[in-house]
Amino acid sequence: MNTKKRKTLLAYTMAFAMIILMAAASELRHNHEFILPEIAAMVIAMWVYRDPNWLRHPLQICLAPTLTSVIGFTVNHLPVAYLCKVSIDFILIMACLRLIQSNFAPSLATGLLPLITNAHDWKLVLIIFLATLILMLVVIFFRMNATLEKKVQIHYKYTYFFLCLIFVWIGICWITGFGKLAVIPPIIVVVYESIQKSEYSAKLALKQGAALTVSATIGTLLFLALDSLVIITVLDMMLMLLLQWLVKIRMPAIYAFPLLPFIFAHDVVLLLPLTTVFTCLFMFTAAVAYKKIESAIRPERVDVDISI
Repeated sequence: MNTKKRKTLLAYTMAFAMIILMAAASELRHNHEFILPEIAAMVIAMWVYRDPNWLRHPLQICLAPTLTSVIGFTVNHLPVAYLCKVSIDFILIMACLRLIQSNFAPSLATGLLPLITNAHDWKLVLIIFLATLILMLVVIFFRMNATLEKKVQIHYKYTYFFLCLIFVWIGICWITGFGKLAVIPPIIVVVYESIQKSEYSAKLALKQGAALTVSATIGTLLFLALDSLVIITVLDMMLMLLLQWLVKIRMPAIYAFPLLPFIFAHDVVLLLPLTTVFTCLFMFTAAVAYKKIESAIRPERVDVDISI
């Protein structure tokens, strides 16, 4: 085995160990607040894939998710309906990321988590802080961001489209009576990142939607069939690794999705695979259409600038 393969194997081992540790802590303490699905995506993205967008600013790894979790926790105490809380939460999260000059996508998931779990104990925020602090320290210790350019342009214009897309989807879920499934964090994170890409094709969207749907289905079936959270998590991670190899896609969200049944209400879990299909269909279709329109308009803008 060459050096590169050994490093990859070590990275996967470290990442899976941390994910399984969350499940073990949850099972031992009989508290599902130890299950943080987005942490699974983060360890894969940072320790295995070495995604520059998630590694560029180590401080943001801890700061942004912690701040958004505080926002979500605070919003969850408002005396308003769930979908109103979600809408307010999204606006405040986007404002927070703008304020700290970050587009760290996992912050969306951590900001939504207190609403999804209906958290009323600051313990959840503390767990998110400690988990992301560990991730940050590992990144700094192993200098995973050493060769990355620190300053990159953040296109805040995409925030407005993203919020419009979210609000339309929330409205659809409210009308159809599926309010509790209006926000599925892994899909939200993937969509947020996708609309910030310079190009986003229908082929990639289809592949992402299919992978997320399979991930949600596997996670749901295993959760309903088995009792041990640790065994479920181990099987989930192995199957996601196989899915990644079969679909040939590097998408951290597929590692977060199978953990969602641990934190969703039972009636929501039963609908998760089907809802994932419709959510992906709407979100990714809208994202592809937006990027197509943007690419069609862009050359016209360039021509105007040249003529002037």
